[in-house]
Amino acid sequence: QVQLVESGGGLVQAGASLRLSCTYSGRAFSSHAMAWFRQAPGKEREFVSAISWTDSSQRYADSVKGRFTISRDNAQNTVNLQMTSLKPEDTAVYYCAAKYLGGLGSSTTSYDYWGQGTQVTVSS
Repeated sequence: QVQLVESGGGLVQAGASLRLSCTYSGRAFSSHAMAWFRQAPGKEREFVSAISWTDSSQRYADSVKGRFTISRDNAQNTVNLQMTSLKPEDTAVYYCAAKYLGGLGSSTTSYDYWGQGTQVTVSS
């Protein structure tokens, strides 16, 4: 059984940085594509970034490209999201997601496992 637990969220001012972490419990972490999504109040869950299980290639939403960096540590079973130059519009609950042998999908249906989320609030 796969479990994902996010951490690292918080309240920051615009322009600040935050580092989110997702800890994976279960088998074969290194064979799972991992991703981050976010959901703001009243909006649908949207794709932020994904990292492959094969060569750690990455994909980013246009809205975060150049500001966010996704990485994974297969020895620690973690995936991280380094967020810089945060903007108020980045305010959302951030979710970690996983898919066994998955690709770099940007749809919520591309992933089978989800964490409970961590709140990120960026004040102006």
